[in-house]
Parts: sequence; C-alpha cells; structure tokens
Amino acid sequence: MMRARASGMDLVVRPARVEASLWRRLRFEAEPECRETLFNRYVALARLLARRQSRRHATLRADRGELEQFAFEALLQAIDRYDPLRGIPFIAFARRRILGAIADGIARLSEVGAQLRVRRRLEQERLRSLAAAEAEAAVQDDALARLSELAMGLALGIMLEGTGLYSDEDEIDPAPSPYESLEWRQLHARLGQEVERLPPKEAAVVRQHYNHGLSFAQIARLLELSRGRVSQLHNAALGRLRKRIGGWG
Repeated sequence: MMRARASGMDLVVRPARVEASLWRRLRFEAEPECRETLFNRYVALARLLARRQSRRHATLRADRGELEQFAFEALLQAIDRYDPLRGIPFIAFARRRILGAIADGIARLSEVGAQLRVRRRLEQERLRSLAAAEAEAAVQDDALARLSELAMGLALGIMLEGTGLYSDEDEIDPAPSPYESLEWRQLHARLGQEVERLPPKEAAVVRQHYNHGLSFAQIARLLELSRGRVSQLHNAALGRLRKRIGGWG
C-alpha cells in the first residue's frame, strides 16, 4: 500500500523536479539548450491560447498564424523574464503575458491581408536564406542550375510542412488528398526520419521553423544565435536533406 502511494507521489514530484532542474540550469548554470527545452514544453500552451483567441475574434478575421506569432514571442519573453525563486508557477506567469500579447496584437491587426502575412514572411525568410547560399556558389554554375537548386529548396520546405512536423491534432484530416500517393507519403515519412539525423543545431532550426512556425529572428533568440547563423543552419539542413532523399540532387 505504501509502495503504491509512493509511486503515485512520484508522478507528481518528478515533473516538478524536472521543471526546477531546467530553470536552475538555465538561470544559474547558463545552459542555453534548456531554453529550447522549456519552450518546447510550453509551446502547446501558447498555440492553444492563440487558437482560442482566434475563435473568439473570428469576426475580426484575426488569422490564427498571426496570433501564434504573438503568442510565441510572448512565451520567449516570459522564459527570459521568469524568476523561479519567486514561487509563482511558470504556467500562470506565461499565460498572462501570452494573452496580453495576443490582445495587443489583435488591436494592431488590420483586416486586409492579415491572413497571408505570417506565411509570406516565413517563405521570404526561406527564400533569402536559400538565395544567399546560392549566391556563394561557384561562379561556373550556370543560372539555370542555381535556379533549379533554389526551386528544390523551396519545394523541400513545402514537403517539411507536410511530414507531420508541422501539424495540429485538431486539424488532422485522415482522408488523403489526391496528391498524397503512397510514394509521396513514404517520402514524407523518410524526410521526417532524416530530420532527426541532422546535427543538433540544424535539427533544432528545422523543428522550430517548420514544426512551430517560428521566424528566423525568434529561433535566433531561442538558440542564442545570430539571425545570419540561423539562416546558414537552415540552408545547411536543407542541403543535407536534399542529398539524403533520392531524387533531390
């Protein structure tokens, strides 16, 4: 009886111990990887609050992707500003700031074009990253070959969003689309596996950009890197994935 009770207590105590350890290592031992771990633990909360506010303000045409960006930014700020020694649960500390950031963001949103801004910004970042790498290619490469490489990089980005890395349980459609052949789904599955084989920094950039939809600037803050370095890691990751996936060069 005592053993069962102790086991049940472990279910409560262990997560709290893990949480306390992460904050201690981040705040007092300066281990930057703990920031991403904490972000990953609470990103579902940020996305949930954004989804609820999107539904609540549906008449204002507040795009959910836009609201998620406000939520992610607030979560990053909350992680940086939270003081675990004050005894306030982080979830309560972050929730207030996330909701406040979303409310402020909604107030700033314009109705015209709001639904396309986030995706357009992310796609432009990918394009700039790939274009910068292509500009550094050997001068003997002809323009058509560089354009082909650029197109493959963009197509690979679209595929990464369809591997299940960037998904929402509330929006999963079990019926395959006409474009989802068996080969296509197998390629998606393999691509997801190859992401896990990337070097840690490259995998982190891919996961945060394509899974959580973070911008390069937000990833730079999360991983304590420069924005240019994030762009380099993104391009290097896509280059590795193209070489590993048959038919991508």
